[in-house]
Amino acid sequence: MGAGKKTQNSQFGWRPTSLSNSEATSVFGRNLRKNQLGGVVFGCKNTTIKECLSKQLFGLPALHFSYVKNIEPGLPLFLFNYSDRKLHGIFKAASNGKMSIDPYGWTANGSERTQYPAQVQICVRLRCQPLSEDKFRHAIADNYYSKNHFWFELDHAQTSKLISLFIPTAIAPSSSVPHNMLNLGNVSRPPQSDETLRECEPFTMLESAVEQYTRTSVISESAENDSTLDGDIQPLYTHSDMKEGKRDEKNLIFLKLKQLSLNGKGQNLSSPDHANDTAAANNMSSVEKGNSEAPASLEKKEENPSPSLDYQCDITQLVQEVKELTAFKKMQTERNSYLEQKLEEALSEIQHLRDRCTLLESASNVPVTHDEKTLTESSPELHLDRKDSLFLIGGFDGASWLPTMDMYSTSRNVIKSLKPMSSVRSYASVVQLNGDIYVLGGGNGHAWYDTVESYNPICDNWTPCPSLNKNKGSLSGAVLDKKIFAVGGGNGVECFSDVEMLDFDIGRWITTQSMLEKRFALAAAELNGVLYATGGFDGNDYLNSAERFDPREHSWSKIPSMNTRRGCHSLVVLNEKLYILGGFDGSAMVPSIEVFDPRLNTWMMGEPMNHPRGYFAAAVVDESIFVIGGVRFGDNIVDTVESYKEGQGWQETCRTSVAKRCFLSAIACSHE
Repeated sequence: MGAGKKTQNSQFGWRPTSLSNSEATSVFGRNLRKNQLGGVVFGCKNTTIKECLSKQLFGLPALHFSYVKNIEPGLPLFLFNYSDRKLHGIFKAASNGKMSIDPYGWTANGSERTQYPAQVQICVRLRCQPLSEDKFRHAIADNYYSKNHFWFELDHAQTSKLISLFIPTAIAPSSSVPHNMLNLGNVSRPPQSDETLRECEPFTMLESAVEQYTRTSVISESAENDSTLDGDIQPLYTHSDMKEGKRDEKNLIFLKLKQLSLNGKGQNLSSPDHANDTAAANNMSSVEKGNSEAPASLEKKEENPSPSLDYQCDITQLVQEVKELTAFKKMQTERNSYLEQKLEEALSEIQHLRDRCTLLESASNVPVTHDEKTLTESSPELHLDRKDSLFLIGGFDGASWLPTMDMYSTSRNVIKSLKPMSSVRSYASVVQLNGDIYVLGGGNGHAWYDTVESYNPICDNWTPCPSLNKNKGSLSGAVLDKKIFAVGGGNGVECFSDVEMLDFDIGRWITTQSMLEKRFALAAAELNGVLYATGGFDGNDYLNSAERFDPREHSWSKIPSMNTRRGCHSLVVLNEKLYILGGFDGSAMVPSIEVFDPRLNTWMMGEPMNHPRGYFAAAVVDESIFVIGGVRFGDNIVDTVESYKEGQGWQETCRTSVAKRCFLSAIACSHE
């Protein structure tokens, strides 16, 4: 699957908020409101298109739920194959955009949670030949932010242009059914008179029931036809033909019934009295024309004055059968959901037991049988040394946004779960003051917060704090002169240069001197009583600039620029120097390191990390830098912990799924 803003083979969009006047773009798309959204493009490859079409389910990484949630049934959808760069369509949504309709979609054996949980069920609106990129590129030219990548959100004008480019695939009509009767939905009907409307009344209930059945069955019928899907591109036409055939069969039933009623010697099924009046009128017309057979015709009508009763019985029976089938489909869907939930619980329990076994092996000095070092989720009774531990807070693990608060022992590679926050929280900043941990702002993947809460490690509890003046995420925090500062950030539409300070005496945040530049996804830190802010995104470009705030000067001033533009990076202090770690340079995640020595007032390149990463957590513990998780490229979340010590370079501490998270925060445990 694919998604909006991409980097190399990216499937997430990492470009932070753009500030275009006409179309405000977000980290993952254009931020179109629901009434502006005209359609959505989903992505796939040759390896995933078969499952997309067989399950009739499209999906994107969770971060794209910001606009997938705006999808409603009937919205036009398209499928872009990155393998051959062709656009398939025309599809439409068969459900609202939801999270984890199929929690294990597009995984090898269903043992892992899907990487594409922002999902929507689909059906074919019109089967068409796929479009090569050179044929549709001009229609969505405004969405291209690089030569080969474009945002997936479409406005109404772009959607109309795309639809007009598609050429319907020819369908061979049945030999026994007239071609113009194959698809009732595609027939243009003339305006109906009052008499025509009365004639159609008996079929309203049947047509509604047939359409309801069609919508219900379209969602679930693909699972019964997986065996017909051979090859990467063929499933689009094979599966669509089968679905179109079933739709034609339902339309044919309705049309045949309608023909029997409307052409059955002029009878009107809706009114026996009106049927007799019509017969009399036909007889009078025949007499006037000298038709000698008119009396015989009349006699035949009188022998069977109300054939509509038989037809109405048939219609009632068909309606009842459709209702029963719809109820059965609903029951099957509910049963499948229940089984999926039980399977998920079982897998979680299995993983927990495996972790417990690993912990017991470690405690009894039993050697681990695999080469990979394991980070183990531990029991609450586990006691860890605070001197070599750090806190890991919130984030995203590839499937869920997390409210977690964990304590990680760097020497034992063990993690202890603590009391979680009051809500899920990512893109937040964290500082420590007087032994308490303060978590500032952030969001839940769909909305930004202004909330702040503090954690007391001794009592293991969370306390609400005064809220920030604005909702913001991807901000940075620091403690200066025993005061907490919230620096920069953004809200999905704007990037901020604002700086706020928490005044404990008056119990609220107050605005202080703003930075010289707007900075979203920046990094800030305090060193020797001075606050430093580096990099970030200003709404147009990634920055290599840096600035400092000295409270004795009461203003921000520029310092030398870094060698590399970067955002979503980390900044830590080690041995009286600032270390800039990783981040996104505008085109890719980087592993590079830069070191700033205030005494020399210059940046120097340091030894790079083993893995490129951004949106990760970093902290200094026992004179070593530890980096955890983050994003390597696209939607590839890093599952490693690395450490750096001067004179020893970078070493990979462990590799495990527990460390596989991004958009998290980290801070060393206080020794107070």
